[in-house]
Amino acid sequence: MYWQELDDNLDNSIWNKIYTEFRFKPSIHAKDWPSFIAPSPHVVYDISNLYGAQFNETYNDLERSVLKAFVKCTDIGESVYALDWQHSSYSFKPHTQPVGDDNWPIKLYPDGDYYFFISRDFSWGYLGHPWEQSICVFGEQLLSSFEEDKPLLFSKMIRSTRRA
Repeated sequence: MYWQELDDNLDNSIWNKIYTEFRFKPSIHAKDWPSFIAPSPHVVYDISNLYGAQFNETYNDLERSVLKAFVKCTDIGESVYALDWQHSSYSFKPHTQPVGDDNWPIKLYPDGDYYFFISRDFSWGYLGHPWEQSICVFGEQLLSSFEEDKPLLFSKMIRSTRRA
């Protein structure tokens, strides 16, 4: 099984940590963005071009690249948190997730809610902001994993704390 739903206690504990450590304040209003402060280093990418005519091709490239990066950052059998704000959250094992499987309960782009993929020790993560239409990648390990195979979608940076 690739995905396992988190029990309510663990889910609440993780979200409490996100609210505290990331100063998470969900908002649909641009004046309130960013809605969270990711740990440094981080890079935030504009993903508004995902929603165009080439959606399937762009999403498939994103999935392949992100899954490859997650595999690089985890040991076999290790899971990461896959969080959907105000909905069920999961533990998911990147090494067992087949590329091209459309059965992800939480997608890699925010389609109306905040979607976060975070390592169990919170050292790296992939955070989706639905209204800013952005993805924030934080943690040197994950950022470095994308250097060899960056998704086509990550072509326009919004902001960064990473040194060049």
